[in-house]
Amino acid sequence: MKLEVQGLTKRFGGIVALDDVSFDVEEGQILGLIGPNGAGKTTVFNCISRFYHPEGGSITFGGIDLLRLPPHAVIRTGIARTFQQAQLFPSMSVFENLMVGQHTREGGTSLGGLASLLLGWRVDQQPRRRVLEIIDFLDLGGQRDMPAGALPFGIQKRVDLARALVSNPRLILLDEPAGGLSHEELQSLTKLILDIRDQLNVTVLLVEHHMELVMGVSNRVCVLDFGRKIAEGTPQQVRDDPNVIEAYLGVQDAEA
Repeated sequence: MKLEVQGLTKRFGGIVALDDVSFDVEEGQILGLIGPNGAGKTTVFNCISRFYHPEGGSITFGGIDLLRLPPHAVIRTGIARTFQQAQLFPSMSVFENLMVGQHTREGGTSLGGLASLLLGWRVDQQPRRRVLEIIDFLDLGGQRDMPAGALPFGIQKRVDLARALVSNPRLILLDEPAGGLSHEELQSLTKLILDIRDQLNVTVLLVEHHMELVMGVSNRVCVLDFGRKIAEGTPQQVRDDPNVIEAYLGVQDAEA
């Protein structure tokens, strides 16, 4: 399933956050979405997730018009996302946080139904099996029964990723997954993103400031600056693009 973003425009008052942005994410690919701070990257994610409603443009996934859907229905199309700051229930265990993610994918919204789920009164085997598979895939077995809020920052981000993956997405939006990670965690993340694509068959749209990571995993890279797309191509093409060099280094540094 292909994600198609065409002519996306988003304003906040007099500020144009996105100005006629277009790009595609082909099924089975990793697309890196990069740009300086304030370029509009997370705004793109929030439009796809339907947290924001754009003033212009279209977003389709597998032919489904996402802009016609309410936010809670987007996950049912096969799209999941992570956040810059892990959005977890701190007092719940890792396992319980992942069961919540599975429950959301199945469309459960009742507080009573969620409570009974977490108390084990009606845990279906299929969702439980998926949660255990993802715990194993992300090597979280040692933290399975620990409260999420007691975990180190890097592990919390991995749990946030796990909660997105238990929904069995076809496309995952990764919002700065390397933020705050150690060098060792960063190396592990690089392999993990490739495994998500290759082993789980999940297409990836990646927003990230860490250029070595983006260039190392992406099939293609799209560059935003002040809400406009200034370049798109292979990692090497983007590295060599003078508009990208200027956006990141400034005119004087670029000419030095």
